[in-house]
Amino acid sequence: MLDPADWERLRALGHTAIDDAIAFWQGLAEAPAWSPLPDAVRVRLQTSLDELPADAETNYALYREAMQPYHSGNVSPRFFGWVQGSGTPTGALAAFLAAVMNPNVGGRDHAAVEVERAVIRWSARAFGFPDDASGLLVTGTSVANLIAVLVARQRALGAAVRERGVDQSTAPLTGYASTATHGCVTRAFEVAGLGHAALRAIPVDDADRIDLAALAAAIAADRAAGARPFLIVGNAGTVGTGAIDPLPALAELAAREGLWFHVDGAFGALAALAPGLKPLVAGIERADSLAFDFHKWMHVPYDAGMILIRDAALHRATFASEEAYLKRRERGLAAGMPWLTDFGLELSRGFRALPVWFTVREFGAAGIGAAIAKNVAQARRLGALIEADPDFALCAPVTLNVVCFRHRLMERLSDDVRAAFTEDLAVALQESGAGVISVTTVRDRRALRICIVNQRATDASLRDVLDALRSLAAADPRMTEP
Repeated sequence: MLDPADWERLRALGHTAIDDAIAFWQGLAEAPAWSPLPDAVRVRLQTSLDELPADAETNYALYREAMQPYHSGNVSPRFFGWVQGSGTPTGALAAFLAAVMNPNVGGRDHAAVEVERAVIRWSARAFGFPDDASGLLVTGTSVANLIAVLVARQRALGAAVRERGVDQSTAPLTGYASTATHGCVTRAFEVAGLGHAALRAIPVDDADRIDLAALAAAIAADRAAGARPFLIVGNAGTVGTGAIDPLPALAELAAREGLWFHVDGAFGALAALAPGLKPLVAGIERADSLAFDFHKWMHVPYDAGMILIRDAALHRATFASEEAYLKRRERGLAAGMPWLTDFGLELSRGFRALPVWFTVREFGAAGIGAAIAKNVAQARRLGALIEADPDFALCAPVTLNVVCFRHRLMERLSDDVRAAFTEDLAVALQESGAGVISVTTVRDRRALRICIVNQRATDASLRDVLDALRSLAAADPRMTEP
């Protein structure tokens, strides 16, 4: 038996772990935003099987000393590197409780399935989808986008595609997305058997939004060449600059052309929860499918993404199958139709919905929306601060929560040196522990990027990061070269 022989000993360890976790959260503002993992610690983490078994106290001590201090940074109030939520203490508690229950949420009749269904219904209503829309919690938007492509493929080719696969040699399917679209959409086309060449990369305007005229022309050209356009992907918050495509116009074009309209709203879709920001993502409610992540701007623990599909029957037809050993019943544990596995790739599925359920119930849509609105307001104030700063300049409009900028003195450096300087400056900031930012490309030039998806962020923590960048840049010998 793998349960402990001494339950009181486990109880004591559990209390210690919770006390340490609270101290960890309370100390985040003073701790380094990120610390490089020392080689000696790496060695400690590469446990040999010859050293095992080890008791729970020993294992916890190794976690506390060699893992927790070397986290990925996103829990820090000075993390602005990538679109990663900072988490909440009650979300962590919910993740623990989900593991305590340890259900397989692929199907059958039990409470965890109903909790996921409740989260799906809440999501549908939050984004203006009909109550009978289907959905599924997945690892993240990468998988959610793949599911959307597969359902759109099923609509275009019919049920036979599940038996015969895809033949792209004649009348190939073609999809459309802007050049600012996340690479996981390209990967979805590859996994779906369409090939990445089937995804047409449409140019963007000066605000990183898809060019509608170029999109319409590409669709017309493909039809004239004998291809079968089937899908348009719109962005509700591009990963590079936070740009939002003209979603209502994309919905109109998709309807006129008879194409599936999918929205990648990995983080930006959740702006709909903030009344003042909801107009920015108008048009989402007209999508055939929507992908987004709870583990980003809702700060649910990893991993928790969502796919919503307007046509539940088509969604189920894309994936459902019933093997003899998975026979559904009207009564007993094998009841609970339809099973959630009928809407996606996995039969074995964890209880991702419980941390989402806890978060929604604790904060409500209003509380979550307020946290999102706070981040957007912080980004806009930071953008204004940078515009007035003698050392920095904006590289792109601040649409949502992403601020792209550069150091003004970089302009006198050559292109190659300027790009290297930008990369090095971001890494130097990370290694200093003062903060975490990332680098992106804006109109073919590398730019510093601050992405505010952080419920712990303050105006002061943002100013601290900007001041640290200023000091690091001033100390770089390249800035003083003639």
